[in-house]
Amino acid sequence: MDSEVEYLNYIYKNAEMGVVGIDDIITKVTDEKFLKLLKNEREDYQSICNEALDILKKYGKQNENIGMMAKMSSKMMSEVKMLKDSSDQTIAKMMMEGTNKGIIEITEKINAYNIDDAEIVVLANRYKAMLEKNIDELKKYL
Repeated sequence: MDSEVEYLNYIYKNAEMGVVGIDDIITKVTDEKFLKLLKNEREDYQSICNEALDILKKYGKQNENIGMMAKMSSKMMSEVKMLKDSSDQTIAKMMMEGTNKGIIEITEKINAYNIDDAEIVVLANRYKAMLEKNIDELKKYL
């Protein structure tokens, strides 16, 4: 049970970071279609968070939020990268970099953990597929 809870908390925190990352940059987006895409991606990240929370509750556990330092670091990195260029293209590139990191990390977790709970495995695989889809969508804005 401990590994399932740890795994779910990882998924939750990773998806929460996606929400935070989008919140950090969304006000800088100028293209309406790109803005809509990012809002949809944010909803998808939030949905993953909510599902992880629901499964954690079934285990009688609570989620671990990302720390304030991680949130502040994300915001500062975004602001620094956008000082020179805050174009939609730069924002798309930043989002792709974060999403690629998420794909790598969730793939490592999928391979490292031996989770028997099918609901958790489905959530992890759906999250990975969502991230891969996001990369394809973001490419249009480079």
